[in-house]
Amino acid sequence: MKNKILSFLLAAVMTLSLAACGAESTGSGNITDGGEAGVQSETGGQDAVSGETESGAAEQESETGGQPEEAVPETITISSYNAGKELTELEVPYDPQRIAILDMASLDILDALGVGGRVVGTASTSLDYLQEYINDDIANLGTIKEADLEAVMACEPDVIFIGGRLASSYDALSEIAPVVYLSTDPEIGVVESVRRNAAVIASMFGLEEKAEELMNGFEERIAALQEISEGQSAIVGMCTSGSFNVLGNDGRCSIIGVEIGFENIGVDAKIDTSTHGNEASFEFVVEKAPDYIFVMDRDAAIGTDGAQLAQDIMENELVMSTEAYQNGNLIYLAHPAVWYTAEGGISALDIMLADLETELME
Repeated sequence: MKNKILSFLLAAVMTLSLAACGAESTGSGNITDGGEAGVQSETGGQDAVSGETESGAAEQESETGGQPEEAVPETITISSYNAGKELTELEVPYDPQRIAILDMASLDILDALGVGGRVVGTASTSLDYLQEYINDDIANLGTIKEADLEAVMACEPDVIFIGGRLASSYDALSEIAPVVYLSTDPEIGVVESVRRNAAVIASMFGLEEKAEELMNGFEERIAALQEISEGQSAIVGMCTSGSFNVLGNDGRCSIIGVEIGFENIGVDAKIDTSTHGNEASFEFVVEKAPDYIFVMDRDAAIGTDGAQLAQDIMENELVMSTEAYQNGNLIYLAHPAVWYTAEGGISALDIMLADLETELME
């Protein structure tokens, strides 16, 4: 009997021991699993951080196209006229932040490119579409014919833009900052001159593609006007100080004869008329008997006080006897200030063509 009880007790003890060992083994397994899970969690956290880093690296690589970023140049070399009105190479700052303007065509292009906010000083102008640059926050630098050198120096420009009227001041202005002197070239025409000048200015800011976009559509408009001018003669001139001066194809308003295609019979092509033309009598106009007469009012363009209007000068007995007048082909250019002071600008070109389209196509 005792043996049976001892056997039973021994079996019970062994059973309890085995159960305890099983429980310990199971508990140990939980700790191990939990430990490994914790490590995996920590590793997962590290992987997540690493993933963010790789993502950031991926973003940087995406932004640079997988290539090292190109260094931005401090200066570039452009083509510009010098004091002798010869095209030459000029080193200018790349992406200039402070710009002095003494040429309305250049201001026109800068405005169209969207960098007009960098203008710190400008010459005075009556052009409506550039009036935002005439204010107390932008220094008055004089006129497009006479620069205020002290004012230019005071505004500390990175670069200065001038036109042909200030060629004689080129050297003095160059002592202050690089001078970009651009102009229209009658040999290649106004449109191509605008395209070239816009490309030059745009290259200073990395905006070449935008400049190309801004020139879209001009060729088609020129072609439409050429259909009207085919076989038609014209006298092109301007009224100034009570007289009528004829213009050739070598300067102001040359787009009418060069690109639009009217046969300019007003002057011999060998005579230089680029500045203010050659004074002509109204008998001369009658003698030439043009199909069209185009007139720019210079006095209105520059705001001459008390000046006689172009219409009052032109509509006299002699001119009114011509077929051009009787056929409604005496055309006054509607925006003389644009033609006279901003020829060479992108917006100016648009306005000039619109003046012709309004008169010739409507």
